Amino acid sequence: MTTGQTAAVRRAPERQRARQERILQVAMEHFARHGYEDARAEEIAAGAGVSKGTVFGYFETKAGLFLAAYQAAARSLPAYLDAPTGVRAAGFFAVLRHWIQATPHLIHEDWIPYRVTLIGNYCAGLQLRREITQFLAREDPYGTHAFVRFGIERGEVRRDIDPRMIVSMVDWLMDRVQDAMVTEELDPGLFGYRTQPAGERDRRVGEFLELLRSAVAAR
Repeated sequence: MTTGQTAAVRRAPERQRARQERILQVAMEHFARHGYEDARAEEIAAGAGVSKGTVFGYFETKAGLFLAAYQAAARSLPAYLDAPTGVRAAGFFAVLRHWIQATPHLIHEDWIPYRVTLIGNYCAGLQLRREITQFLAREDPYGTHAFVRFGIERGEVRRDIDPRMIVSMVDWLMDRVQDAMVTEELDPGLFGYRTQPAGERDRRVGEFLELLRSAVAAR
């Protein structure tokens, strides 16, 4: 094989990866804007400048494409311990408060990945939801296991409960609270970032943290 042929072979996978990433980027935006059910593979293909067959050649099915989009979205969002140094120094519950208070700004800045994870968490079918749950447990994109260990090592989080139980509780409750804070469809009126005065919202955040503290804080 000549030098030119070797370079061509090397560039081929690079072009394929670039095409796959382009499809994924377009798919994330399309799913975010249209939801899972109303998303159309042919429109995603057209936006990415490829054929529908090419899309399914990479991702096999619409569910496979959405799962890849969900995984990319989750990986792009910050982990708990990505909080500023000063916040981490203040401890486990300070980090929780930081991310709750930063939620509206983060969602504004990262609307597309946030919306994709929201759709996956609430609108996916059972089979797809199972694959999402397995991905979250396997990869832990938000670093919740490391965050809970951080709390335990600081003496702030209980040691008499399986850490996996605390991880599950933190993930589940934080997801629901953050979603309710910024998503009108899911807001039960507790936080009301569009309807409640700032003081009332802050009080509700404090109450949520107090409830979580009563469940997992070291005694």
